[in-house]
Amino acid sequence: MKAAVWYGVKEVQVQSIDEPKVTPGTVKIKVEWCGICGTDLHEYLAGPIFIPGDTPHPLTNEKAPVVLGHEFSGEVVEIGQGVSNVKVGDRVVVEPILACGECNECKAGKYNLCDFLGFHGLAGGGGGFSEYTVVQENMVHKIPDDMSFEQGALVEPAAVAVHAVRQSKLKVGDVVAVFGAGPIGLLTIQAAKAAGASQIIAVELSEERKKFAKKVGADIILDPTQVDVVSEIKQLTNGGVDVSFEVAGIEIVLNQAIESTKADGQVVIVSVWEKTATIPPNSLVLKERDIKGIIAYRDIFPAVIQLIANGSIKAEELITKKIDLADIVEEGFTSLVKEKNHVKILVKPGM
Repeated sequence: MKAAVWYGVKEVQVQSIDEPKVTPGTVKIKVEWCGICGTDLHEYLAGPIFIPGDTPHPLTNEKAPVVLGHEFSGEVVEIGQGVSNVKVGDRVVVEPILACGECNECKAGKYNLCDFLGFHGLAGGGGGFSEYTVVQENMVHKIPDDMSFEQGALVEPAAVAVHAVRQSKLKVGDVVAVFGAGPIGLLTIQAAKAAGASQIIAVELSEERKKFAKKVGADIILDPTQVDVVSEIKQLTNGGVDVSFEVAGIEIVLNQAIESTKADGQVVIVSVWEKTATIPPNSLVLKERDIKGIIAYRDIFPAVIQLIANGSIKAEELITKKIDLADIVEEGFTSLVKEKNHVKILVKPGM
């Protein structure tokens, strides 16, 4: 079968690999659509980050080269011995977290904070940028018959946004700022709106993404090249937003998010960073601002599937291009780097 394999920075190859086989407790899926995630792009440009480079990942015993792709939907084509939650023919999405189940965080139910956290499609064991992939039964979630496979491929990034909002201090009626209107930022806008935010301010450079931010529910759009974002937000909100979500992974943006948050407010860091950032601690100390990081999601996929199914989150509106697996480098990764009008690109592994 064909798969997109990561070998190194700007070195992703589409090649033929062996089709995976089911084992007891696993499910084989024919992948319908897989989204290119910001994390995939980080790995392409600056990895390995989550990808095990020189040392095998402790949960997969694999290291690079690995198959990419962790935002995907598909159809169950085979089940292993003992599998009872799904059957052949089920339409599904995959929660791609790999966790050990034995560390303190796993035992406390916080499996996304596992000491050995990995992701299917990053840590080895296969991935969604392939015609078929095999995953553990507990990673598989059925989707409604009226949900498209394209919508299904966006459940995973939507789960990141919903988890970020759930883990924040956002209350009904609060004012929110979202810094960065890429896919996760746009989904965070929708998740915050669904959670009861009374006003949402989006901060974004790209003209195309500004339009998307307005379309999905942002009330005010600010361009940091045209206004002093911090001063403007403080003026608009009488001192700052209740909660700001940083979804850009850029140092200056993180500091804008901090300074735009009111005293005793909260900054939530959603982005995955390619490098370290410097912040002035007194910006937190003197205003008693709270700063929180979030990673991925936990116990949330069924709720997110329902939010997309009932239209509370219109994830499919973020799709700007659909491509074949053979074109993933030029029409996928390269397009996302060079063409800022794209939001979410979906990849079709098999025809």
